[in-house]
Amino acid sequence: MIARLRHAHRGLRLGTRLALGLGALSLVVFAVVGTALTTYMRDYLQRQLGDQLKLVQVVQTKDASSHYTVRRQPYYGWYTAVFDVSGGTAALRRPADVPDDSRALTELAAARARSSGELFRTAHIDGEGTYRLRACEVEPGVVLVSAAPMADIEQTVRRLVAVQVVAFALALLALVVFGRAMLRRGLKPLSDMAHTAHGIASHDLTESAARLPLRADGPGGGPEVEELRTAFNTMLEHIDASLAVRAEAEQRLRRFVADASHELRTPLMSVRGYADLFQYAAANAPEERDRHLRRLRAEAARMGVLLDDLLLLARLDAAEVEAPLRLEDADLTELVREAADAFRAGHPGHTLTLDAGPAPLTVRLDPVRIRQVLDNLLTNAAVHTPPGTEVSLCVSVLADMASVRVGDSGPGIPAADRARVFDRFYRVDKARSRDRGGSGLGLPVARALVRAHGGTIRLGAEEGATVFTVTLPLNARDQGA
Repeated sequence: MIARLRHAHRGLRLGTRLALGLGALSLVVFAVVGTALTTYMRDYLQRQLGDQLKLVQVVQTKDASSHYTVRRQPYYGWYTAVFDVSGGTAALRRPADVPDDSRALTELAAARARSSGELFRTAHIDGEGTYRLRACEVEPGVVLVSAAPMADIEQTVRRLVAVQVVAFALALLALVVFGRAMLRRGLKPLSDMAHTAHGIASHDLTESAARLPLRADGPGGGPEVEELRTAFNTMLEHIDASLAVRAEAEQRLRRFVADASHELRTPLMSVRGYADLFQYAAANAPEERDRHLRRLRAEAARMGVLLDDLLLLARLDAAEVEAPLRLEDADLTELVREAADAFRAGHPGHTLTLDAGPAPLTVRLDPVRIRQVLDNLLTNAAVHTPPGTEVSLCVSVLADMASVRVGDSGPGIPAADRARVFDRFYRVDKARSRDRGGSGLGLPVARALVRAHGGTIRLGAEEGATVFTVTLPLNARDQGA
């Protein structure tokens, strides 16, 4: 039974449970207050009756002292008797106005004979009810006992209890009803948040562009509910942002897979075609065999470079424990000079201006990877500008950062393409041949490597020119194995 009640209580809504708990607490308070009030009223009425007995016996004492008896009742239902206690026992003097059952009066007279002062007692008289008795000494050996009925007191107490029960019951009912209404109103914001959560749970979050259109709105509820509502909406905003990041990552992954497949398909088809030509030349035109073999090797090398770049990007994205960096203290200006010499040798049609400074600049970095970044930026400047374009390379120090600027005075990058120049497989000129334009991984690889060093790479905002700025921390910690 108790288990069923507990189960039923747990199944109630929070507002109902709080209202019932408030009602139970109020019932305990009402019971304590009612008991205290009833007890106080009973004691007060008994004291009043005792004082009345005392006043009556003042008059009766004179009569008992003169006539040794009291012949008339002072009030209806009252009894008075005079007892002779000189012999050690209480003997009733006649005539006396006593009930048929006078044992209570006799016992009180005998008790008064053995004590001093006035003596009160409450006793039940058969056939009459409960009486309040008082005994006092009239003269030595003579005791006057008066008995007053307590029926009026009991009736008054019963009425008081009845009034209290009705009043407390109405108050308890009103408290539960109105308290439930107030609690329901106060808890309505929580119910709204619960409905919002159910709406979110029914929303399809598997879509790539899933968003959460619901929010917990509406005022009221107090500071605590307002704080909970703010935290709830902040959580939804965070979930929305996470979903947006997930959707963007999924789209980027799909685009990456599609672009990678497209980029790998061309060299694979070329390898297949050259392999067929090589097989034909080996059988029918031996003089063409070496040329087709060179082309096979070139396509395989190009595909190997593409796969190496993809693997490097994947390792950097995964933040592997064994990151592809081998950090050491190296002279950045020396790396810049080596990159400049390699550029002049490989691209004689472009003029390179170098400003590396005379002093060495020691930075903790991976020389091979930073050299790869510089070569990618310089090659990008040579490939995307016409012959004769001036290219600049500058090294500087600002606060605790080393900066390398690679710029050219070419036609620049259109404003519509600036936001995507670091996207993988993205080309500014969609019609450019892959032999000339590359695979679109040079800048993404450069950005990933610079970020792995704790630095940044950004594209300048100058119009009519292209400037890439690489910044590296001078006090970088080891980030590789």
